[in-house]
Amino acid sequence: MTELERQGAAAKEAAYTLSTAGTLRKNRVLEAIACALEEEQAQWLKANAEDLAAARAEGMRPSLLDRLALTPQRIAGIVDGVRQVAALPDPIGQIDHMKTRPNGLVIGKKRVPLGVVGIIYEARPNVTVDAAALCLKSGNACILRGGKEAIRSNQAVERIMRRALEKAGLPRESISLVQDVSRETAHELMHLDKFLDVLIPRGGAGLIRTVAKTASVPVIRTGEGVCHIYIDQEADLDMGAQILHNAKCSRPSVCNAAECVVVHQTVAEEFWKRALLLLDQDQVELRCDREALKILGERGILAEESDWDAEYGDYTLAVRTVKDIEEAVQFVNTHSTGHSETIVTGSYSAAQYFLNAVDAAAVYVNASTRFTDGGEFGLGAEIGISTQKIHARGPMGLEELTSYKYIIYGQGQTR
Repeated sequence: MTELERQGAAAKEAAYTLSTAGTLRKNRVLEAIACALEEEQAQWLKANAEDLAAARAEGMRPSLLDRLALTPQRIAGIVDGVRQVAALPDPIGQIDHMKTRPNGLVIGKKRVPLGVVGIIYEARPNVTVDAAALCLKSGNACILRGGKEAIRSNQAVERIMRRALEKAGLPRESISLVQDVSRETAHELMHLDKFLDVLIPRGGAGLIRTVAKTASVPVIRTGEGVCHIYIDQEADLDMGAQILHNAKCSRPSVCNAAECVVVHQTVAEEFWKRALLLLDQDQVELRCDREALKILGERGILAEESDWDAEYGDYTLAVRTVKDIEEAVQFVNTHSTGHSETIVTGSYSAAQYFLNAVDAAAVYVNASTRFTDGGEFGLGAEIGISTQKIHARGPMGLEELTSYKYIIYGQGQTR
């Protein structure tokens, strides 16, 4: 048995215990983890500083360094997320759709954990805690495989959380981190069918597509974020400029950041007068179609066909001009990854058309795509943003980490 198989077997055993742990017990563990993260954050910050130094030495770009970095403020936010998860209703054990059949059988659905959840992710040490907290509250054990860039940070926080688990009386193996960050181990995890019930990749498009293509374990795709802002002909253009700036520039490396703005041709010239005042503050590179380039001139460069499908994760924005909302929706649906899309408009009919016609997990009217987040949606935290339609879609909170089983009460019936 390999080391990863041993880890899987231990997680499977822990999952049995977690599946019957009551809500109060799980909440005590989550509070113990929150307290431990506060008390021992110096260890986590020290390990993270080592990760950041190594990443800078290897030339990691600033937007990715931002994803890797921890600060006391960010840790406080992570801790708050753990406590929010503890405060949420426990989905496990909920019984739905009880009904009595003509033969007297009483049949219902009972919500149960998935079992052992594997998560493969990149340089986001906050994911280690978010995933662990959500899995614990939903009664699942988790096996976490982070990127090599965050290995020291992840090892430090795993130790902190596992000590808290022991103190609270739940198995250490409820949370485990894959220590070997080689490609070989990642490949082995993708085929750990005997122990894993589901595998969730969280990161860039390359990671997600590789896992979805390679894994024999069932996969929930998350995080591919080619998100659009559509500026309608009846938009408040100042509002549109503010929304675009926030969606692109507040954190360009995250999956809910905008990667493309689609502008109605009748308002394009006026819109760009307003938008450039904000985008220039962050020196956003604009990759434009020919219509936009006529307006933006040397401020933009001509887009290539690949730009319409690019997830830049940086201060780069694709720009498309359209003649009407129907063309906008067709363009968005063609190039969207199904994550988050926004229309800026003062027209009720245009808003409703966009909401109904756009195929994405989250569709907004007059708001930034940056709100697609478990915390912002009241889920406490999230395991990822699912861009698929089966089982889970959008921010994945507690309920999305559960399945169900049928429960049947009889009085001696035979068939």
